[in-house]
Amino acid sequence: MSSRSAARVILIGVAIAASIYFLFRIREVVGLVFVSVFLAIALGPAVDALDRRMPRGFAIAIVYVGLLIAIFGIGLLLVPPVVDGVEEVASDAPGYITDLRASDTLREYDDKYRITAELQKQAETLPEKLGSAAGALQDVTVGVFTALVHLVTVLVMTAFLLADGKRIVRWIEEQLNPLRAKRFRRVGDDIYKAVGGYVIGNFAISFIAGLLTYIVLRILDVPFAVPLAVLVAFLDLIPLVGATIGGVIVALVCLAAGGVTPAIIYTVFLIVYQQAESHLLQPFIYGKTVALHPLIVIIAILIGASLLGVLGALVAIPVAAAVQIVVRDWWHYRERPSAIETPDHGQPGVPGELGPAT
Repeated sequence: MSSRSAARVILIGVAIAASIYFLFRIREVVGLVFVSVFLAIALGPAVDALDRRMPRGFAIAIVYVGLLIAIFGIGLLLVPPVVDGVEEVASDAPGYITDLRASDTLREYDDKYRITAELQKQAETLPEKLGSAAGALQDVTVGVFTALVHLVTVLVMTAFLLADGKRIVRWIEEQLNPLRAKRFRRVGDDIYKAVGGYVIGNFAISFIAGLLTYIVLRILDVPFAVPLAVLVAFLDLIPLVGATIGGVIVALVCLAAGGVTPAIIYTVFLIVYQQAESHLLQPFIYGKTVALHPLIVIIAILIGASLLGVLGALVAIPVAAAVQIVVRDWWHYRERPSAIETPDHGQPGVPGELGPAT
């Protein structure tokens, strides 16, 4: 290798390392941009449908208002039953304490393990712990404020993308030669179909999960069937762990409200449904729009969650699908540079065809 070639390799390596370091430093910004693009693609069909009847700005405002109403409605369904449950437990607490004090078993444990003395000791140190808790509360407040800022930022960027996204895409195409513009347009169509198919499919599966949960809870005569079903549907949107978390919460409510039998019946239903969702519903509803290896799904969710928490986990799969489409296109064009000039290969997800990626 000549000294010129070695210097070129070193410069390329330094440039790649610097780019990776730069992206790592601005990872939160990159994550927010990814989330905004995802939301713009997800909300795009609704905005386009309204755009035919009114100015696009009004269409975006109506979609945003509808989204806020849906979130507020979910809150109305979930919060009041939780508050009622807490108030009920609080009102019954004196009775629970009286029963515990009258319990011979508790007295034996108190004599043996000195529970009352330990509680009094902890009570004396409570002011110091409250001081430490104030610092923790401050950290929580800062975290909540940061999350709100991120949310507002995402909503604003999404609105701009919904308003000017098509003009941005056209501008990019105008900067490319015809063949590259055609390739860019085709890859963009594949990504749009993959993300749109994932969003529609995910909401459909979550709706089915919530509906079946509601039916089972009504049959078992478990209280708060509607808010619990909504909670399951909402958590089911989170890949991999969401459905399990929602199922565990509902199973605990069944155990507390109805006893062991309803809890066992619901747990059996949960296991059967999760198997059906994984092996029947997801392949049928998603179809070929999102075809990712399970290992890639897990890695993508871990990366998304580490960058943006729950929101990152929600968008991890469609982002990974988009990356897969880009990599597949690059690899195919690298192997067959002339493929971009042919209009149709008959295979989805390869240059020359506008169908979804497999």
